[in-house]
Amino acid sequence: MPKLLELRGISKSFPGIKALDNISLSLEKGEIHALLGENGAGKSTLMKIMCGVYNNDEGEILLDGEKVVFSNYKDAINKGIGIIFQEFSLIPYMNTVENIFLNREIKNKFGLIDYKTMKAETKKLLDSLDIHFDVDVPVNTLSVADQQFIEISKALSLNARILVLDEPTATLTPKEAERLFRIMRALKEKGVGMFFISHHLEEIFQICDNISVLRDGQYIGSRSIKDCNTDELVEMMVGRKLTNTYPVKTHTITRNAPVLEVKDLQLTKNSKPNSFKLYPGEILGFSGLVGAGRTELARAMMGADPCYKKEVFIDGRKEKLNSPSEALEKGIGLLPENRKVEGLILPFSVKDNISMNNFSKWMKAGMFIDGVQERLTANKIISDVRIKTPTPDTPVMSLSGGNQQKVVIGRWLNNDCKVLIFDEPTRGIDVGAKSEIYEIMRRLTDEGMAVIMISSELPEIVGVCDRVEVFREGNIVADLTGDDINSTTIMRYATGN
Repeated sequence: MPKLLELRGISKSFPGIKALDNISLSLEKGEIHALLGENGAGKSTLMKIMCGVYNNDEGEILLDGEKVVFSNYKDAINKGIGIIFQEFSLIPYMNTVENIFLNREIKNKFGLIDYKTMKAETKKLLDSLDIHFDVDVPVNTLSVADQQFIEISKALSLNARILVLDEPTATLTPKEAERLFRIMRALKEKGVGMFFISHHLEEIFQICDNISVLRDGQYIGSRSIKDCNTDELVEMMVGRKLTNTYPVKTHTITRNAPVLEVKDLQLTKNSKPNSFKLYPGEILGFSGLVGAGRTELARAMMGADPCYKKEVFIDGRKEKLNSPSEALEKGIGLLPENRKVEGLILPFSVKDNISMNNFSKWMKAGMFIDGVQERLTANKIISDVRIKTPTPDTPVMSLSGGNQQKVVIGRWLNNDCKVLIFDEPTRGIDVGAKSEIYEIMRRLTDEGMAVIMISSELPEIVGVCDRVEVFREGNIVADLTGDDINSTTIMRYATGN
């Protein structure tokens, strides 16, 4: 009996790089197949070929045993293949009904859009997946999870028999992720085949039937999920054993004079005040449930967002930080949660992204940039942070997620920051790149810098941080050190239990 989908000998090259080299995979009806690999391994490229976004240079695609050729994404959709990208394709100011029926609106006998029928079909589709929310409000007012479910519903409304889910849980809470998994299991029972891409290995064992691993555009192997373990998967992905996921906490932190002290910060007039200190050489974790106020406090502290009241002291001196530029002048840099939107200019080169905010370093006569010195500095930072890029002039958009994050780090190092705030620094980054980011953070603190790490991943909070501030409902409710930094204690404070 033919398989639902077969990819045979798929190869793809871009200028200067062989993205895929003779990849063969298959998918059965009702199978959830994990596709694993580090950023840049070729996972997304392979899936985009399967969905008609890219054309393959070599190889063939078979559906139900018959060879197919997709000239574009619409061809793939018509054959029952849907993809849910990491970046949503929804129109933010349109509602759910309008998004699901975009460019294929149902019309009445007078040629007018039949919104009532479209809404009924939308609600019927959502009800079948046990999804319930107001379908008439703009989708940008809905949660990220609900937007994710709209993307899935949109694909299913096109009679998709094959779904590709590319990092679908990257921005979901654990409860929202479990809701997504329930929907995936229901689709599995209906015979829908799914490719699932995730860097959270615990999710792979929770939801998938089989796994395949790519590395540097090469096929490494496939396994039944019941026949492998986490260590084996990591070794297949990175090509070596990762003996220490987190760097050892070896140095002693002297907590005498804080490099940063925040007193009585109130986001609004009626909110409770929050205070904390940060010391040189320390990684301070901000932990708590999504929406607990971690990012909001950090942004308000450095002037990125307004607040009702605050006192900020840097090296003991009171400072007024009314904007990120003022914070930067005082040595505070922020690596934002959404690096692609707020942290980088993707079409610009690695060199230009590193140089941004600091062109005055190489200014001659107040108007000309010394390009030689700028390039020398960029090359040094690329080497120091170990950014994998063909040249300093390579557009940042062509780099993997982990290397994009390193470019953001490099920019702040170029600004001689004394405090760096890492907001969700490893979101969407593979396991090997995560270890490199942790090592960079520890190396920076060993050199005397201070780091705040905001993270929703408890294991990395526990494994990386020297001290942890736990947030609940907008307030710091615990300051943990030593053996108190463990998942159980953090969650007790974070949930109020």
